Amino acid sequence: MIRALLRASLLWLFLAGCGGAAQAPSFRATDVTGTDFGKDFLLPDFNGVPRRLADFHGKVVVVFFGYTHCPDVCPTTLAELASAEQKLGPLSKNVQVLFITADPERDTPEVLKQYVTAFNPGFLGLRGTQEETLRTAKEFKVVIQKVPGADPNNYTIDHSAGSYIYDPQGRLRLYVSYGQSADVYSHDIAELLKAS
Repeated sequence: MIRALLRASLLWLFLAGCGGAAQAPSFRATDVTGTDFGKDFLLPDFNGVPRRLADFHGKVVVVFFGYTHCPDVCPTTLAELASAEQKLGPLSKNVQVLFITADPERDTPEVLKQYVTAFNPGFLGLRGTQEETLRTAKEFKVVIQKVPGADPNNYTIDHSAGSYIYDPQGRLRLYVSYGQSADVYSHDIAELLKAS
């Protein structure tokens, strides 16, 4: 009996001692911490300012590839991200959403700015040359493929549909697959902000 009480007391002390340590974040999206891709980019935004990941140090950064003529995936994802920022309230000032166009041919800076800021005035669109776009997509392991339509101007772009989330230190931490809710984004972004 005394031995059992002693063991229970030691176990309680051990668990109490562990309680003081910081708990690892509990993410809802896929944790990709430590992966060897998506390390950086260098693309101009829709105002012509060259941007790279380090420009947003101190913020959670969400990177998404898409295009303005996209019929479903892109507007859905941008709407989810806008909703997530609303859910975050004042914390949203510590978040930057970056939309990298997969269609620089049609997505002029003006078109990109009008489209992206319609979802949230703080969102930024990035647009490189075709070569820069493909190089950046390769760095992120994103597939971009032009699909011809009825005429040369009426085409679609097949592209990977997930989002990449970086912590405030600029480390790639999460991959959010298409179709996740705004709650997944807001929860995980809040976890990253809390942990920084």
